[in-house]
Amino acid sequence: MWYNNILETIGNTPLVKLNKVTKHLKGTVLAKIETTNPGNSIKDRMAIKMIEDAEEAGLLKPGGTIIEGTSGNTGMGLAMAAVVKGYKCIFTTTDKQSKEKIDALRAFGAEVIVCPTNVDPEDPRSYYSVSSRLVKEVPNAWKANQYDNLSNAQAHYEQTGPEIWAQTEGKITHLVVGVGTGGTISGAGRYLREQNPNIKIWGIDTYGSVFKKYKETGVLDKAEIYPYITEGIGEDFIPANVDFEVIDLFEKVTDKDAALMTRELARQEGIFAGNSAGSAIAGLLQLGKSLKEDDLVVVIFHDHGSRYMGKMYNEDWLRERGFLKDKKLTAQSILQKRGDQDTIMADGAQSILETFNLMKALNISQIPVTQQGMVVSKVTESDILNALLDNPSLKSAAVETIASKVFPFVDLNTSIDKISTLIDKENQAVLVEDVHGKINIITQYDIINAISEI
Repeated sequence: MWYNNILETIGNTPLVKLNKVTKHLKGTVLAKIETTNPGNSIKDRMAIKMIEDAEEAGLLKPGGTIIEGTSGNTGMGLAMAAVVKGYKCIFTTTDKQSKEKIDALRAFGAEVIVCPTNVDPEDPRSYYSVSSRLVKEVPNAWKANQYDNLSNAQAHYEQTGPEIWAQTEGKITHLVVGVGTGGTISGAGRYLREQNPNIKIWGIDTYGSVFKKYKETGVLDKAEIYPYITEGIGEDFIPANVDFEVIDLFEKVTDKDAALMTRELARQEGIFAGNSAGSAIAGLLQLGKSLKEDDLVVVIFHDHGSRYMGKMYNEDWLRERGFLKDKKLTAQSILQKRGDQDTIMADGAQSILETFNLMKALNISQIPVTQQGMVVSKVTESDILNALLDNPSLKSAAVETIASKVFPFVDLNTSIDKISTLIDKENQAVLVEDVHGKINIITQYDIINAISEI
């Protein structure tokens, strides 16, 4: 058996039982692994549905251009279909999206325009506004408009919902979904509710998004809106695809909990999923006290972990945001192992000879140079030697005249791996400010000494 094109492979994704991350919950928890779609995301389903409905309605014509504001996954589905069907694509996205997502869209030949995240949807710079402007300017263009195009939810009513019902033999009691455009939870949820009105539909939201408060109060509170890191869920407006009548409740999950749970899915379940899967499981754990032994919970795993390699699966990225309790050595742990030491510095106004004598007396090969108490540069033995070979009379000149670029600064949470990459022939040390505001210098010797004590 074979398929006529890649689009025919969309759907029929597996349900996989979770065994470890949900071990303290009652009932059975199944993950709907949407990464097995050809575009590695659930968005393939609604992308092809929106295109086919637009073709049928005469909105998308042969040789046309598909325009959309997308965080990456919908764009992937649209771009894949466009290749098969002969359309061009222009996508707008936000600067919070991972580089991997943007690169993937460009791999399909799409044009991608990156817009600022921290602006209102109505702002002409927002990725919503830019996509709306382009659809007016580009000839023979059609905007998919995944947020308000009800073909989005309809795709999940026709496909995802029936699949889940059949795969669970009608035994599903809860559907848990991270909510972005709202199409998945609303479409699948509506179908499942028609089969059994008692099924609970739980939406997962993020802090900085408006869904939870809007569901509970009917108020779109702009004071709730602020930038967040979690990708794929949450919004600062209400998409038409979000059917609040279908959704029983929303649960908010922090960026940190979402990121760390995303990693735990890989480490404990062997499932390499995206950020919204981590959010959904973290949210389920927060809500899990209400579950019973005979409950059967289905959680949607929207997309693949490969799109988050520079973020949730990057330990340095997590450390920089304080999300990871570092088991590796950091600048802080290196300083702790070394013990308190005075950092010797040279005032930029003192002479080259005076500085050299200081370095010789202390047996150090490099020294930070300050101006008015601020570290502004550095000088090494090589800097001094080269200067005096060129002009011996320079020994009485100010050391700042031969100083070179300052050592790199790192923070206390910077990993030993990162520090090691910064120390090279040009920079033989790094500087770090401790919790008391004191400037410390970390050399290659300090790193070797710290490693040897592990």
